[in-house]
Amino acid sequence: MTGQITLSRLADQAGVSVSTVSKVLNGRTDVAPATRERITRMLADAGYRTARPSGLVDLVIGGLNSPWADALVSGAVQAAAEEDCRIVINSLPERAGDEALDALLEHVVERGTDGVLTVHRLPGEAARDRLDAKGTPFVVIDPPVEPGSGVRSVGATNWQGGLAATRHLIDLGHRRIAAVGGPAQTWSARARLDGYRAALLQAGLPVDEALVRTAAGFCPTGGRQAALALLDAPERPTAIVAGSDGQAFGVLQALAERGLRAPYDVSVTGFDDVSVASWSAPPLTTVRQPLEAMTATAFRMLLSQGGAQPEQVELATSLVVRQSTAPPPGA
Repeated sequence: MTGQITLSRLADQAGVSVSTVSKVLNGRTDVAPATRERITRMLADAGYRTARPSGLVDLVIGGLNSPWADALVSGAVQAAAEEDCRIVINSLPERAGDEALDALLEHVVERGTDGVLTVHRLPGEAARDRLDAKGTPFVVIDPPVEPGSGVRSVGATNWQGGLAATRHLIDLGHRRIAAVGGPAQTWSARARLDGYRAALLQAGLPVDEALVRTAAGFCPTGGRQAALALLDAPERPTAIVAGSDGQAFGVLQALAERGLRAPYDVSVTGFDDVSVASWSAPPLTTVRQPLEAMTATAFRMLLSQGGAQPEQVELATSLVVRQSTAPPPGA
């Protein structure tokens, strides 16, 4: 009869952790095949019925009305199709708190899932404990804070991207370079600004914090408001490094409102290289973040079997030079 022997005793007999036994019981695939087969037999002998994989993986993401979200969803769907799995899209607004995320995770686990991918959302400790108890793996994509030990995540080289964009402007001859960053509490936003500062210091240029603005979000509205403040300063910058393509679009709008043009008056760079970046006016110089590859990598980490697996993976960014940057006026 089920329960005559505890999972803890089974784990001791098998020489593995309780978490490993729980993974096999719940149909997880990230256990070495030989170990999974041995534990499956032991569970059956003890009267336990192991779950079969559902063929579903849940993706928890914020707003879906953006090219950024489109790329992330596309990467997950394509990777799942290669493994004959299906992606269930769960939209959870950025403003929703941890309680809403916990409730959603509890729902998908009870419904049945082979794992959970969360975008820019780190489950709390209690939620992580429940996921582990149920044997449900999760991977965080673009974590909002440093995830720490025991949490698997996929991100991009944000610091290097901020460095590359700023260095490009310095190489063009710019010396008064401003930056528009994302939310100050966001890990990636801080890393991009740190890369910007590092490039200036490496070039022997001062870091003028009066030229640094942060916005509440990576959206055009925040970029526009920050850029207007920079452009209205007694000495405006000759270039602006934006923390996202969305913010860069807002910067371009602010330039138009002040009767200025990129790159002739002010050069502008973005970050992400979303699909519409090459269609902006002018086409946007930006840092390409491999968005589709990030979710595809996270999906494969989720279903990886056995062996030593990295906890944190950072995919490389690259600079894409288009027509929104040029030497400063009068150079």
